[in-house]
Amino acid sequence: MSPRSVRRSAAVALPLAVLTAVAVTGPADGAPRPGHPHHDARVTNTAVLGDIPLGTFSNTMLPGTVGNDRGIHLGGIGSDIYPAGRKGEFWTVTDRGPNGQVKVAGAKRRTFPVPGFDPAIVKVRVEGSTLKVLKSIPVTTRSGAPVTGLSNQAGHDEAPYGYDAQQPLAYNPNGLDTEGIVRAADGSFWLADEYGPSLVHVSARGQVLTRYVPKGLKPAGTDYPAVEALPAILAQRKINRGFEGLAQLSGGDLVLAVQSPLSVPDTAAGEGSRNVRLLRFSPRRQAVTAEYAYRFDPVGVVDPGEDDTSELKISSVVALGDDRLLVEERTDRAARLQEVRLPRGAGILGSPWDSPATSPSYEQLGDPAAAGVPVLRKKLVVDLGKVPGVPGKIEGVALAGPGTLALINDNDFGMTDGPGAFDPSGRIVDSGARTKLLYLQLPR
Repeated sequence: MSPRSVRRSAAVALPLAVLTAVAVTGPADGAPRPGHPHHDARVTNTAVLGDIPLGTFSNTMLPGTVGNDRGIHLGGIGSDIYPAGRKGEFWTVTDRGPNGQVKVAGAKRRTFPVPGFDPAIVKVRVEGSTLKVLKSIPVTTRSGAPVTGLSNQAGHDEAPYGYDAQQPLAYNPNGLDTEGIVRAADGSFWLADEYGPSLVHVSARGQVLTRYVPKGLKPAGTDYPAVEALPAILAQRKINRGFEGLAQLSGGDLVLAVQSPLSVPDTAAGEGSRNVRLLRFSPRRQAVTAEYAYRFDPVGVVDPGEDDTSELKISSVVALGDDRLLVEERTDRAARLQEVRLPRGAGILGSPWDSPATSPSYEQLGDPAAAGVPVLRKKLVVDLGKVPGVPGKIEGVALAGPGTLALINDNDFGMTDGPGAFDPSGRIVDSGARTKLLYLQLPR
């Protein structure tokens, strides 16, 4: 969740001191000190989403879009979360829908077992141990057609295939992989998309008003306006690692987090990097006004036992007023929330670090601060991996009340990778992962 306070247009729902009082600077290596507040943070309630057939959910919004849901239930709404105004009510957003990977002749293919699925904004309410769907809004094009969650452009996105990775599917320039959500004061929504990556402005009824994409990456044939307003270097995002976190500051500006380091100058550089980028976007000016350098802690600090740096991701950013954020660093198994202060000025926007010709690149720097890069300073607030009852793959975080955070996980629609994801009849072999919304009480 985000700054996203309990009131629709307010970014601060509780005093900053409530969170900053528990923010403790760790040792130089990022490891928590004994007695760190995560030892006292506790889950006070867990609400679970019930089984809703995906075909029923989709066809109620857009009749006839899903013919065969392959036994899949509604999931994926944990891609992000934002307060809806009333206590216990939240806006959430699905991602692109059920998808997986299957190896064919040694190469991985991206599968879309329900290609008619349309990303949706879903309003939910916590009712005891149950998470209830109150309202769903399909994301549609200017003409009212579903945007779908299908890949946009050959050569930039993964080629889409059917559930068994045998039947190629058509690319769709309108397709969105939505991963972040905030609601503006006028009732419209802003969504973060992984494909471009892009920032998408959506009406209160779900119609795409404008999609902001990196310069030079405007998709052809979209049924909505697409504007090249983001730095061109963002087009070098890692596959399936575009924008993931989205926050709305108290003044109305937006902060977007690239999920992983860019592949600059190449894939290997991005895979081994701990340097990622945040962007500040002004809806009034329709332009990026700042770019911030953020550095992950070592992967073994975020997730003890993990040694693959490429597993590090940012999945959520939460505004604390107009100059502070909570940033979630995670792997699929563990996550830590850090507090950062946003400085004045444009940061590295328009600097040589925005040019792919710069060598070494920002992503290749082992110590960006020593190279003169103004890296955001961090304070560890809570290590979610050390709090009993917090599931893996937390992708949405929000402020839910005094000293309380709301967390939601992405259950991937119960999907798994590989040929065993479906039985011989084409029905899903469900992973058993459930969508859960938790309240986390922080120590005072």
